[in-house]
Amino acid sequence: MMTGDRRQGLDPRAITSRRRLLAAAALAPVLTAASPGVARALPAGMTGPGHGRRIRPVPTALDDWADVAKALGRSGNMLRDTTYHTGFPRRDLLVVSDGVVVTPGLALGTHVAFVRYADGSTMVMGDVVVTEDELQHVTDAWQENGIEQTALHKHLLAQTPDLWWTHVHGHGHDAVALARGLRAGFDRTGTPPPERPQPPALVDLDIAGMEAALGAKGSTEDGLYKVLFVRRETIADGHLILPPGLGSTSAFNFQPLGGGRAALSGDCAMRADEVPHVLKALRSGGIKLVELHNHHLSEDPRLFFTHFWAVGDGVALARALRPAVDATDVVPGG
Repeated sequence: MMTGDRRQGLDPRAITSRRRLLAAAALAPVLTAASPGVARALPAGMTGPGHGRRIRPVPTALDDWADVAKALGRSGNMLRDTTYHTGFPRRDLLVVSDGVVVTPGLALGTHVAFVRYADGSTMVMGDVVVTEDELQHVTDAWQENGIEQTALHKHLLAQTPDLWWTHVHGHGHDAVALARGLRAGFDRTGTPPPERPQPPALVDLDIAGMEAALGAKGSTEDGLYKVLFVRRETIADGHLILPPGLGSTSAFNFQPLGGGRAALSGDCAMRADEVPHVLKALRSGGIKLVELHNHHLSEDPRLFFTHFWAVGDGVALARALRPAVDATDVVPGG
């Protein structure tokens, strides 16, 4: 029996070619939407291929995380009504980099954040400071307790002692189990117990001049001046929508060195198409590049992060940073 195409006298090879062209035309919009560096416009409530329906974070209060605080062994604070944050500064370490004694607030602060979602699940992510001697031990502990690592990198150039920073990630319906998993790793480090809050320290920097140069206001904390920028896009990690600023911020920390000078340790969040412009802007301003890496494994849009370092006049450093800020799609984070 002859097919309709053969009855019409069409060459089978031409039929196959036509079908391939039609298939390619159908796929073109999908391939275009999946191009790297492009923030995709997806239907409301949906993610990219394979992720299913996106789930939004829900507001929580400090009391909702009491059991997590107990498991972690210290209290935390709420950020933007959705993120429970806890810091573990490495005050036990005397770290020197580029001739500067690095304070815990500048670059030695372990941070973890918990977020509750509309399906009742919890996601935790964080950035953890470990010594080179501790690294394999904490990795083993987390793997035994279901905590994933999504990055292993440096925040500083040559430093003593040798340090590493590792990003952690977990997701499940038992927030306390996630906290215990993190704690299992922390207990294999020299991370000290929490200290009582100290009175605010004077920050010897021209903050007004630095804010004018950066076009944003910052804050003083732990004797440092800090400026934060957040991405404009909605960022999702797989099917989980991240609260604004979580894991997608550009953060600049300035440690006063006297006479208006500062040590700068910073982290800049970028799409792939922004990376070359930011790196060039930083180097043009005399800022040293330390690292280029990711924080997530499946975020959308894909983000890259660069850590950098500089020592100099605070206002001059802020001016050098401004072109890098302007090369990214961010707004001041307050």
